[in-house]
Amino acid sequence: MKIRTIFTCIFAASAMIFGAVPSLAQQGSPQPATAAAVQVEPENILYLDLSTGGRVTIQLYPLLAPAHVERIKTLARRGFYDGIVFHRVIEGFMAQTGDPTGTGSGDSDLPDLSAEFSTAAHIRGTVSMARTADENSANSQFFICFQPRFALDNKYTVFGRVTGGMAYVDAIARGEPPAQPDRIVQASIAADNRPPPVFAPANPAQGTTEPPISISG
Repeated sequence: MKIRTIFTCIFAASAMIFGAVPSLAQQGSPQPATAAAVQVEPENILYLDLSTGGRVTIQLYPLLAPAHVERIKTLARRGFYDGIVFHRVIEGFMAQTGDPTGTGSGDSDLPDLSAEFSTAAHIRGTVSMARTADENSANSQFFICFQPRFALDNKYTVFGRVTGGMAYVDAIARGEPPAQPDRIVQASIAADNRPPPVFAPANPAQGTTEPPISISG
């Protein structure tokens, strides 16, 4: 059984680094991403409608990780992610999803991907692929960073960043696995114009905006 994860040795090292890393507010405005790294168009925007009550907007980076972005788009359009839980959620670190079995050992029926590592930093809101010890084993599982984890840089394939609705990510239930896991209700590409599901009464977090896209380290 192959578990897709972010390895604990890296987590421990990054936890030490994080102690000296200021918050996003302390860091000031992120540097703009280069035009070569970002294509802001509906085809490269992923929506995740979460059971925490709203829609998360993710800017995809097809010029940084073309194969991984194409995989995410393909699976989203198949409805693969609809209903999948966040099976590993660590406070101050990340929320991991994309396993149809909810155990950390499952994937899609598509072949594993070759790594597309880059200098893109794992900052708050970064969306990156989970894998086994084999660098070329990413498939369908991915994680969203709650806080910067620079020890992951150039070891995991970054393919996007949250640009809206991060409050709904912050609200995901913690645990390995959580006792009552939250899930992706619907994943879609903006170009396809799938309407969001109807959520329960308005969440105070609705309308929360995020800092401009940045992939600078």
